Amino acid sequence: MIVGIDLGTTNSLAAVWRDGAARIVPNALGHALTPSCVGFLDDGTLVVGEAARERLQTHPHLSAALFKRYMGTDRKIRLGAQTFRPEELSSFMLRALKADAEALLGEPVTEAIVTVPAYFSDAQRKATRVAGELAGLKVERLLNEPTAAALAYGLQTREESKFLVFDLGGGTFDVSILELFEGVMEVRASAGDNFLGGEDFATLLMQAFLQKTPLGERVGTSIERLPSAVAERLRACAERAKRTLTDAAAATLRIDHENETYTWEVTADAFVSLAEPLLERLRAPVERALRDARIRPAELDSIVLAGGATRMPMVRRLVSRMFGRFPVVDLNPDEVVALGAAVQAGLKMRDAALDEVVMTDVSPYSMGVEIVQQVSAQRFSEGHFMPVIERNSVVPVSRVERLHTVSDNQATINLRVFQGESPRVADNVFLGELRIPVQPRPAGQVQLDVRFTYDVNGILEAEGTVLETGEKHVLVIEENPGVMARAERVFEQLLGPQRGAVGNAIAVFQGALDGQEPERIREVRTAIKRLLDQVESGAMFD
Repeated sequence: MIVGIDLGTTNSLAAVWRDGAARIVPNALGHALTPSCVGFLDDGTLVVGEAARERLQTHPHLSAALFKRYMGTDRKIRLGAQTFRPEELSSFMLRALKADAEALLGEPVTEAIVTVPAYFSDAQRKATRVAGELAGLKVERLLNEPTAAALAYGLQTREESKFLVFDLGGGTFDVSILELFEGVMEVRASAGDNFLGGEDFATLLMQAFLQKTPLGERVGTSIERLPSAVAERLRACAERAKRTLTDAAAATLRIDHENETYTWEVTADAFVSLAEPLLERLRAPVERALRDARIRPAELDSIVLAGGATRMPMVRRLVSRMFGRFPVVDLNPDEVVALGAAVQAGLKMRDAALDEVVMTDVSPYSMGVEIVQQVSAQRFSEGHFMPVIERNSVVPVSRVERLHTVSDNQATINLRVFQGESPRVADNVFLGELRIPVQPRPAGQVQLDVRFTYDVNGILEAEGTVLETGEKHVLVIEENPGVMARAERVFEQLLGPQRGAVGNAIAVFQGALDGQEPERIREVRTAIKRLLDQVESGAMFD
């Protein structure tokens, strides 16, 4: 069975396609939303969701939240004596949602459509796939969050239209422009900000509280330097105030610390003034998406809201002012992304109710290579970025560009792959590199065709072909992180002969990855997955 999962910064939830409709999966408490929090009890028992969120304030050293913001980085999060990568913590969330779905369906769940912010980088997408692998799920597809919301909305309307999805979640902001025509839903453009969400609005209230009350004089006004317990209590207080201001004209923040009570009242108008810089940041991605899609605001038939942070009145007013109309609020913004993921699961299962629905998506970033540019007869300028696949190209997509050597008797072409929009590679994200040996020739005589192929899951493959010899070199950017992460996790848990066998398999797999031969990588990957399945099922060394 396949399930749709919205793996969020603040909350996560799952949905399934059943009896011709998308349905939310309730958790063990009967709630749709499961807080994206993970923790351990004093006896080492893992807790996820509501229980972990409650312990954030009382046991911050054993609890973690907001780890989605660190996906794709090397950051380690310490919980007691153990340290975890963000994708490991995310895997605990996915495992809990998987169990909830299995309890509802009464059958095993083995596959998932997992949503990610449209503006997630290659590294962040890889980390999400790793999390799914660690949770025992085959991530059938990574679906961009605004695209998922559009699927849920488009299935409801079934009318020809152009619309914009404004998705402001707990930690990320995405905007996508789509066109629905004769059952085909085409993403025209996407843009976003991976570090702008509802949590940032709560952080503003935290910062103001420290500046407006004597508490700041006692513990400091830097949120990053606050004692963990104080920071978590203050964040919970700010979050409650933010929600109160959705319907009320004012809210009171109150926190007790070392036998003292500190309070501060904030009005809705004052909150809007504090948030003005964040509201301004919401404009730029919208304007870029409209420009890339070559659509004027007046041509849009509707504006669809997704993400819990769009409940804030200031956000809805901003959207209304930007587009001169009220946004669509027919669907629950907390649930619409998960429902769309379930629709995609239905498409994967080829459900009859979705026979006439076709979905296309786009690449959120430009991807290309580093080149040098000739500035005079004898001088070259290094570090320039040449896009091979432009942002907002319809995926899957394959593009080719021709390069040539710049030095006499050059023996190697170093193909460095980057992702981003800056003309200088120093300001873009490095993805990988490929050193290609070539025959020494006069400058410009050796030519190389560089082909980039980008699939619907956001996985990039770069291929360099030397025209003189026809020799091909492939850089698989995805690099099988899920299998390697699973193998390393299993290795840490084992002892004796089993550990030795897995260790040897890891070494062989790493050698295949270093060799960058796709056939060899696939062969070894299949073998190591079979070994890991045997070890984890207990079938090995019985």
